[in-house]
Amino acid sequence: MPQVSETIPDKLAPRVAAAVTWFNQSTESAEDIFKVTGILDPHEALNGSDELKLILCGGDRCEQRSFRVTGSTDAWVVEPAERIATPQADKLQADLDPPPGVRAAWIDRTLSQHPFVVLLFYRGFW
Repeated sequence: MPQVSETIPDKLAPRVAAAVTWFNQSTESAEDIFKVTGILDPHEALNGSDELKLILCGGDRCEQRSFRVTGSTDAWVVEPAERIATPQADKLQADLDPPPGVRAAWIDRTLSQHPFVVLLFYRGFW
């Protein structure tokens, strides 16, 4: 089971900052500004792995993204890590399922617009 830490180790901070900067400049950020809210398995990155598994939040969504960050402080090379194929990753998303990612501010924004909100839980989704 992955270990999640909300604190970024000081030794990883420059690499994490490079990955976030790269992601915020990519089209995948959809013009939202993301920040790091956690890191998965930081001990692996501290033990020499080039891969960083980060929890990024921006706008009204949070996503887990993996990056390969190599090079040095003056010249980081950042690229998205290839996703490991899982049985669910091969399936097409059903039309009724919500879009992937956590919608962190959606409930607060929606409650301010309506007297109540009904959440429907379907197959583990809402």
